[in-house]
Amino acid sequence: CLYGIDRNPMAVDLAKVSLWLSTLARDHPFTFVDHAFRHGDSLVGLTRRQLEALHWQGGQPILAGFGVREAMEQAAALRRRIREADDTVTDRQLRTLWRGARDVLTEVRRFGDLTLAAFFEGSKPKERESRRAAYQEAILTRQARRYAAELAARRNTQEVPFAPFHWEIEFPEVFERENPGFDGFVGNPPFAGKNNVAAGNVAGYPSWLKELHAQSHGNADLVAHFYRRAFDLLRGGGAFGLIATNTIAQGDTRSSGLRWICERGGEIYRAVKRVKWPGDAAVVVSVVHVAKGELSGKRMLDGAPVERVTAFLFHRGGHADPVRLAANAGKSFQGSIVLGMGFTFDDTDKKGVASPLAEMRRLIEADSRNREVIFPYIGGEEVNTSPTHAHHRYVINFGERNEAECRRRWPDLMAIVEDLVKPERIAKDGNKYPRMVHQWWKYWNSRPELHAAIAGLDRVLVTGAAAVTYHMMTFVPSKMVFSHKLIIFPINKMSPFAALQSRAHEVWSAFFGTTFGDALTYNPTKVFVTFPLPERWDACRSLEAVGKAYYDCRAALMVDNNEGMTKIYNRFHDFYETTRGIAKLRELHAAMDRAVLDAYGWTDISTDCDFLPTTQSTKAAGRKNPYRYRWPDEVRDEVLARLLALNADRAAAEARAGTVRHRSAPTPFTKSQGAQP
Repeated sequence: CLYGIDRNPMAVDLAKVSLWLSTLARDHPFTFVDHAFRHGDSLVGLTRRQLEALHWQGGQPILAGFGVREAMEQAAALRRRIREADDTVTDRQLRTLWRGARDVLTEVRRFGDLTLAAFFEGSKPKERESRRAAYQEAILTRQARRYAAELAARRNTQEVPFAPFHWEIEFPEVFERENPGFDGFVGNPPFAGKNNVAAGNVAGYPSWLKELHAQSHGNADLVAHFYRRAFDLLRGGGAFGLIATNTIAQGDTRSSGLRWICERGGEIYRAVKRVKWPGDAAVVVSVVHVAKGELSGKRMLDGAPVERVTAFLFHRGGHADPVRLAANAGKSFQGSIVLGMGFTFDDTDKKGVASPLAEMRRLIEADSRNREVIFPYIGGEEVNTSPTHAHHRYVINFGERNEAECRRRWPDLMAIVEDLVKPERIAKDGNKYPRMVHQWWKYWNSRPELHAAIAGLDRVLVTGAAAVTYHMMTFVPSKMVFSHKLIIFPINKMSPFAALQSRAHEVWSAFFGTTFGDALTYNPTKVFVTFPLPERWDACRSLEAVGKAYYDCRAALMVDNNEGMTKIYNRFHDFYETTRGIAKLRELHAAMDRAVLDAYGWTDISTDCDFLPTTQSTKAAGRKNPYRYRWPDEVRDEVLARLLALNADRAAAEARAGTVRHRSAPTPFTKSQGAQP
């Protein structure tokens, strides 16, 4: 009744030995499990329906008369004799039965292997389909042996194995019974990110995973596909318990795995989110148990009974990503995509493309009209490293004016742009990027909607759009051009600052935004537009007061120490930093968090922090500062669970009210505006 699959044949042999030893059968002949412990890739294989259609997408069966069903019935009968054999049946007799069961499926297995080979031998759908059609013709004309021999020869020379395993064909007794499928799966599947999946497998493997599992994402960890595979191969009422990377409930891995499973009849009935791996390795895993079908009674989450466990491994909320809220639309923007450093005046430009500041001053002195289209230019680096968020660059910005007007009013500036920007622009494909080539004096995207939103404000709230170490919000003057590496909020009050700088928004951003290792990237479409803000968040007196106290303390610390926000937060999160100023900032941050949680009505949640690893898998050795002064994981998860539930409630209320759910400013470099070349 035990089955096992592994792509490494040595692992299969070790499993057999382990089973033999663990059954205390060392004094008896080696337990015969060759028919059940098999070599092959668990994720690469066809169903019987796909095999009979000779296509990984299924379709009408075309192998009538080729004996597929008959071969499976013969194999099932021989395998039944193996399973039912008693001690009087010798090992030699068992092996004879196994060879017969294996040999009778040789032709069927060949059909499936060739069909899959067509997928992996092509890099595009058209190539794959052409190759598949050739193999299909060979199969139907009974000329497939030559192709199969070539495939087998290539297998022997490949560094990375191509080892298809067709579950329904190889284990007919499991899938031909009433309520087909396995009763259960247990295992420790491999963990691998996108790059390792591509590097550690045959060409085309990432594409195959997306073909195999609908609605899966290329960024998902490999373990999500093992979760999907196990769930698909379960019978109704079956269950699996699998170890996973502790990102199984996060981002694209969650969406590709647990989210899909839970929305299609899967029930997480037991989960432990963080289990320290035995030994010295600083690895933390999750253990998740899923049943296929409805269950009664309590679920268990981290040892405590709960009513439900979501795909986020939370005890409340839904399984899907949070939805965009109409209330947040039009309140966050990416900065301008200039696309051409020839627009800038910058004495720090190491590439020598920008014009010097002295030239800018000379041009303004020579013609005061040039001042009309020269603006301060600020990016994430200046915001995060300058104690006063001071800019050191300027940029020419003609906005949406036409070429004739720009030449007439600012001929000297147009000459600079024509000399330093136009050559790079016109070298691009004008059909693909018409604005870049044919309107070379304009920014790739000047963000007119941003400037309309901030008109009349003396300052705006900004945060970095590029990868940063910490969650940092601050105010800067509004009369400047903002780099695309900044996210801008048309806000000038302290109460919104308090809400967005608080740890409640920080954990939301870290969980739903883009991450690069421990670095954070603020994605307004995923983070701000979905974030359920406290009621009256932009006019709350308590938030206004505590936000101002925190902001003023931080600003004074930066000026007094001549340090930017990044360095201040380095000290903020340093266990050994005990100076009065940093201690005060920590106190004010806790007070700000308290005010924000109270604004939600969550007075029962503690704001106490401790110095904890940035992630549960971080190893302190060799890291400059692997710790953060942050909420414990239990508090973080509780806040995230409540925010998710609140997002769902707000979205439902907007739907009942008939509110149109607007899209926010597009995510950086999305298809709607054209990818930056």
